[in-house]
Amino acid sequence: MEDYPLLHMLWTILLIFGFVIWFWLLITVFSDLFRRHDIGGGKKVLWIILLFATNIFGVLIYLLVNGHGMAERNQKAVATAQKQFDDHVKEVAGGSAAEIAHAKSLLDSGAITQEEFDTLKKKALS
Repeated sequence: MEDYPLLHMLWTILLIFGFVIWFWLLITVFSDLFRRHDIGGGKKVLWIILLFATNIFGVLIYLLVNGHGMAERNQKAVATAQKQFDDHVKEVAGGSAAEIAHAKSLLDSGAITQEEFDTLKKKALS
């Protein structure tokens, strides 16, 4: 450690941190690039060549040019996933509620007893 001063160590840590950030941004840009449906394969290839040819500047250029679109596509993907989750929960919960309502109507009509209703309700909720 005596031959490696503190400032060199801090500079090395800063460079490693910068590389990790750049790599994270590169993965983000590539994932956005491959999920896009509004551009064709040729433009995607050109973006990939630019990203590899210019390293950090290619990532920054992509973020400057397509940053707003990236945010919109991300929000749309999150909204779609949330809607699918909500629909699934409603479907699962709705089925249980329908079974309980049917069992309740059978109980009210006298077709089943309270114990049978409780059994059906427990089965629907499990």
